[in-house]
Amino acid sequence: MSPPLGLLADVVPFSWVDGPGNRFVAFFQGCSFDCLACHNPHTIPLASVHARQVTVEGLVDEVRPHAPFLSGVTVSGGEATLQADFVRAFFTAIKGDPGLGRLTTFVDTNGGCAPEVWDALVPVMDGAMVDLKALDPVLHQRVAGASNEPVLASIRQLAAAGRLYEVRLLVVPGVNDSPGQLAATAEWLLAVDPGLRVKVIGFRPHGVRAAAREWPEPTEGQRTAYRAALTAAGVRELVVV
Repeated sequence: MSPPLGLLADVVPFSWVDGPGNRFVAFFQGCSFDCLACHNPHTIPLASVHARQVTVEGLVDEVRPHAPFLSGVTVSGGEATLQADFVRAFFTAIKGDPGLGRLTTFVDTNGGCAPEVWDALVPVMDGAMVDLKALDPVLHQRVAGASNEPVLASIRQLAAAGRLYEVRLLVVPGVNDSPGQLAATAEWLLAVDPGLRVKVIGFRPHGVRAAAREWPEPTEGQRTAYRAALTAAGVRELVVV
């Protein structure tokens, strides 16, 4: 069997917002969701003239010169789990490399994959950051163009495996930020893991498609209200940005 190839939209050698510490991030081309608020809409199509194919060895070589300054590597997208065979091979190569084995391996995901994907990745990954667009299934279908059933299943599976680093909530004023929605989301998440880390990301229109450009950013007062609502619901480890 030929070694898997990866299709990348871009890489960022240093990032402080894609997992713990300073990280090398590979953005994979192609996504299973069609989120209105996507900040990387060019990564949604499964193919692009701007994407490039890479080998596992080639991507490892891109990480190597930056390794002394890194805490780990993160695969993002798009949706990296659509290329799970490549991700598994890439993480396995990182873990097995004498100069890179200390780096942690993280997946930034929409959570929309099958359980078998996580079964394959969990042995070679250190953590996952899962985006939960909305707990309400109708609202999730509206904003993401897909069901949230596999997302909720992924959160449960990753938590049980000890690989759920955080759940990220992209909050849009007037869309998914009602106090009731936030409280219900917190209740569901804390039933999965009472100590779960939750990151609230306030919507920003930079880079989004026309359908979401008129959506407002949350004000400082609204961000404060989000923090208060989730804290009151019992979330102990909370980041609001």
